[in-house]
Amino acid sequence: MGGAFAAPLAGQTPAPAVPGSVAANHPVGADSAGPILTLAQAQSLAQRNNPTFLQTIAARRSAGAATRAAWGQLLPQATAQLIGGYQQAGQVFFSGSALGSGSDAIQSQWALGLTYQLSAATLLTPSVARATQRAADADVTGASATLTGNVAVQYVTILEDQARAALQDTLVVDATAQANLARARVTVGSATPLDQRRAEVALGQQQVQALQAHNQVDIDKLRLFQQLGVPQPPGVRLIDAYVVAPPGFTVDSVLAIARRDNPQVNALRAREHAASVSVHRAAGLYTPTFQLSTGIGGYTYEYTDQNFLVNQTQLELQAENGPCLSIDSLAQAEHMPARTCGPTTLTPAQAAQLRASNRVFPFSFTNTPRQITATFSLPVFDGFQRERTVEQAEVDHDDARYNQRAGELQLTADVTSAYFTLTTSVRTVQIQEQNSAAARDALYLAEERYKVGAATFVDVTDARAAYERAENDRIGAVYDYHKAFAALENAVGRPLR
Repeated sequence: MGGAFAAPLAGQTPAPAVPGSVAANHPVGADSAGPILTLAQAQSLAQRNNPTFLQTIAARRSAGAATRAAWGQLLPQATAQLIGGYQQAGQVFFSGSALGSGSDAIQSQWALGLTYQLSAATLLTPSVARATQRAADADVTGASATLTGNVAVQYVTILEDQARAALQDTLVVDATAQANLARARVTVGSATPLDQRRAEVALGQQQVQALQAHNQVDIDKLRLFQQLGVPQPPGVRLIDAYVVAPPGFTVDSVLAIARRDNPQVNALRAREHAASVSVHRAAGLYTPTFQLSTGIGGYTYEYTDQNFLVNQTQLELQAENGPCLSIDSLAQAEHMPARTCGPTTLTPAQAAQLRASNRVFPFSFTNTPRQITATFSLPVFDGFQRERTVEQAEVDHDDARYNQRAGELQLTADVTSAYFTLTTSVRTVQIQEQNSAAARDALYLAEERYKVGAATFVDVTDARAAYERAENDRIGAVYDYHKAFAALENAVGRPLR
């Protein structure tokens, strides 16, 4: 079905177009009371704007992220660190020994590490994640099919409301004509004032029913646009282009399609497969875990007192060579051979070199030795946690199999019952059309007889009530057929026409 939105009539003010809404996608034309919304357009709008359906799509992104994370576990894990620190001068005790410094110090450190861990559970995790993602994809497809079916049912409901409202409008016109006829007959003396009062009461009741019918149209339109997730344009119109026809397929053919394509059942199958792989992953806890790690890094350590190393070295030289000089002085006094002693003071060049070697913070790193560590680990006893994990995985697998079986049985029942309802609706429409035609003829005859005085107004009222019931039943049967078709498509999980 096609159609375009046309602009409002003269004197009407169109509502502002909302992005993604009916009015935004279809401009309004000058020859209609409002925009036209087809079923295909309504379903497309719902797919783009229905909040509940968009939440289902967002949930699928989490499943995709879990799949990427599962594959990422098969890659090495890399870490990078850059550390800076400050240490105040003073003593620090380490393993009972006092370590200390007479100067504050600043330090920095960098490290780059690689760790690779492999186990049976790690190898099987991507399979579980893929199956879970397929289930999430099927959930999105199923939610899309359900939303499409719900929109179709609501769309058909509005068409049914409009048909009933049109019937009430026709009956109001007929009741108005009968009231005018009754007044004319009272004027010429061929009817009693009671007939006139009855005709006026019947007209008033018919006007109330017409008002309520149109109100129901407005209410159901609001519910439709609530499903679409967009504001309702003023004067929006729906197109009734449905045809009642016997289905061109058998129950076995639609069952075969449903068992192959139904997204809800496919999601249950994917979850059963994921649960099966989870059992194998849990059993992998009994296998060893291999871990390989390595890394590189560097460090700096700088005293904030730039003369600290100079003073320390000066003290060390004095402690080392001072006694030698003293002994050498005594030896010379006794006329003994002179001894060779080292210096007790640093030269300016040596002091400058020490000061330069201290200026390393923050990026003049000294590399740390590299190392590689390989580890094989197997928990011998963990308080029966592995046994509990395996048992829970097996229970989850059993639950998934039972859910899949229940879903398949439910699918068979839903599709079969929907097909039988559809075929019954076809026959019901045929019978109700015959009843409506007969009631319409009876009303025509009653009105003609009343005109010539061969029937009372009560006969006309009864005939009109019978026709109203028959026509309402016909309208209900026609749109029940279309609702049954939508229900069958919803049960199958894909369009059938």
